[in-house]
Amino acid sequence: MEVLSFRGSVVRGLLASAVASGFLVMVVAGFAGPNARAAGPVADKDGWLDLFDGKSLDDWKPSEDPKAFKVEGGLIVAGPSKLTHLYYQGPIHKANFKDFELKAEVMTKPKGNSGIFFHTVHQPKGIPAKGFEFQINNTGSDKRYRTGAIYPTKPLEKVLVKDDEWFECHLTVRGGHVTLKVNGETTHDVDLPVNAKSGLFLSSGTFAIQSHDPGSVVLFRRIRVKPLE
Repeated sequence: MEVLSFRGSVVRGLLASAVASGFLVMVVAGFAGPNARAAGPVADKDGWLDLFDGKSLDDWKPSEDPKAFKVEGGLIVAGPSKLTHLYYQGPIHKANFKDFELKAEVMTKPKGNSGIFFHTVHQPKGIPAKGFEFQINNTGSDKRYRTGAIYPTKPLEKVLVKDDEWFECHLTVRGGHVTLKVNGETTHDVDLPVNAKSGLFLSSGTFAIQSHDPGSVVLFRRIRVKPLE
């Protein structure tokens, strides 16, 4: 009994020392494993939050083709693939945005066609039936809806940026008012009606990136959001 008591005292002493040195905290943290996720994204001093961490698509969910999107060198590569969409499903604002600013750094390869859907919701196949699209298309086949258009309601035929060069897409939604900018140049500054010609309307929802077709490749380097609600 005296031996057991002595050993117990030694063990308690070692534990107390470990706690004091912080060693036990590190050991416990290690058991969480390499895949343990952080509490969540933290906004910068201006209120911007990263929707893409530059490492994985853990917060995103594809529709048809699970191989349509991948992460390479810190970039999201959209395509080539059949028509597929990648929906944000992460923790920021519970993936439901109404009034916000969104900025994305994008590069199109020749004939690349993509877009960023907003006020949408995940669906297993097809073009999102809810919300609108910030069109991304410099040299693709659709000559009526170029980068900076609002698909399918506000065309833009002018080509503002080049393939193989990074450019910024900036989208702001406040109530029914929508502003699109490409590299700081405003392409549309409009009030979208509750019932647009397409039957679509503004409400709230998540974002989705498009992989358009087997001949299209579009890269996304950074995607940030600033909720305005």
